[in-house]
Amino acid sequence: MKREANTRAARRQPEFKTNYYVDGSTVRRLEGEPEERRQRQLEKEKRERRRINRHAAKRNQEKALRVGFGYVFFCTMAVLITCGVCVTYIQLQSDITSRMKRIAKLESQITDLKTDNDAAIKRIDLTTDLEAVKYRAIHELGMKYAGEGQIVYYNVEESDFMNQYSDIPVP
Repeated sequence: MKREANTRAARRQPEFKTNYYVDGSTVRRLEGEPEERRQRQLEKEKRERRRINRHAAKRNQEKALRVGFGYVFFCTMAVLITCGVCVTYIQLQSDITSRMKRIAKLESQITDLKTDNDAAIKRIDLTTDLEAVKYRAIHELGMKYAGEGQIVYYNVEESDFMNQYSDIPVP
């Protein structure tokens, strides 16, 4: 029977557990009930905050996953402009490379022409005998060196050229 009374008492107890203790005399003091209530209230508030935070996070994730027309248009235009700039850059680089090759080819041709020209001048200098020219001019054509009276000097002031308006008199 005692056991039956204990189980009935256990069933009638409220959901809050109460702790009693004796302090010197038989006066009982209630302790723990407000603290347990406060802890349960805090836990409930924490759960509520977590639920609200989860809901807000879920909304933010859904919003982040949505892509608007303006954003898609902006990204498309950015990609197209970037591709256009890249294509233009590659074309300019190709033009520069081809021009550099053409310049190198022309410089090579100039060098070859200068070499050929120098060789031709050297060949002409070697084939021309100045002594033979002098001999022919003096003996065959009757040319003479100029004498003192045949040389006429003119002064030209502040100019590097002179106009001749008549024949030069021969003394």
